[in-house]
This record gives sequence, structure tokens and C-alpha cells, in this order.
Amino acid sequence: MQSQRWLPLEANPEVMNQFLKQLGVCSTWQFVDVYGMEPELLGMVPRPVCAVLLLFPVTEKYELFRAEEEAKIKAHGQDVESSVYFMTQTIRNACGTIGLIHAVANNKDKLTFESDSALKKFIEESLLMNPEERAKFLEKDESIRVTHESSAQEGQIGRA
Repeated sequence: MQSQRWLPLEANPEVMNQFLKQLGVCSTWQFVDVYGMEPELLGMVPRPVCAVLLLFPVTEKYELFRAEEEAKIKAHGQDVESSVYFMTQTIRNACGTIGLIHAVANNKDKLTFESDSALKKFIEESLLMNPEERAKFLEKDESIRVTHESSAQEGQIGRA
């Protein structure tokens, strides 16, 4: 079976914040741009910080490193704290959405949600699943897919 493919979600704080709002995450926390890792640039980031999403190019070198790491994990296993929420990415171009789910799920105690939050429901229902089961669960979640597709149309790229 061919894997699903979604439109890419723009790495833009406005798009990300709107995406989470549409999924029922209250806006007490916000995503912002980080312009560099120098102390003066990091000083511009509002505090406290509970998650960082990195945007980087997928290169041949990266893919080689990723494959090597994946082989090591398959051969030797990997210890991950049970409190860490992680899911495998099986949907192409869903990396932004999965990163946002990771950020929210691993900080849910710091966030507030609307009573009918689709994202809170997804996280609660997938909490006891393994990373692969969570990926399959996401593939079937219409509310997150529809919100992702709608959000992928927003931002500077979607409006161009």
C-alpha cells in the first residue's frame, strides 16, 4: 500500500499557531521564529520555552546518517523514557504536523485545551500506543488531516 502524502505545512509561526488553535489548543503559548543560535538572537525569544522545532534541509548526507542511526536502533534497541511521546512519520510531508504533535504532547501539562479539542483527544487516545501505532492512528484521523490541509493553504507560500 502506498503511503499517504499531504501538502507541506509552512514553517511559519502564524500558520503553526493557527493550526493548533483550530485543533483546540488555547493560545497561552505561541510559536515564534528563532533567527539564530547566537546569545543575542536567542535573547529575543520569549521565555519560558517548552519546545523547539527545527527546520533543516534533507540532504544525501542527512539521509545516510538517518539510515545508519535507524540500523543501530534496530540492531541494539533504544531506551526512551515512557513519558516521552513520539510517533513515527508514515505520511509524506507531515513532518511539520508531527513536530507540532510532539511539541504539544510532550508539554500537555503546561497547555490548556478547548473542551472539544481534537488534538487533545488524539493525544489521549494514542497515549498508550507505540510510535508505529500512533502513526497509523494519525493516518485515520480526519480532523487533523483536514486541519493540516487547510493550514497548508495558508501562510506566505499558500497565498502566493
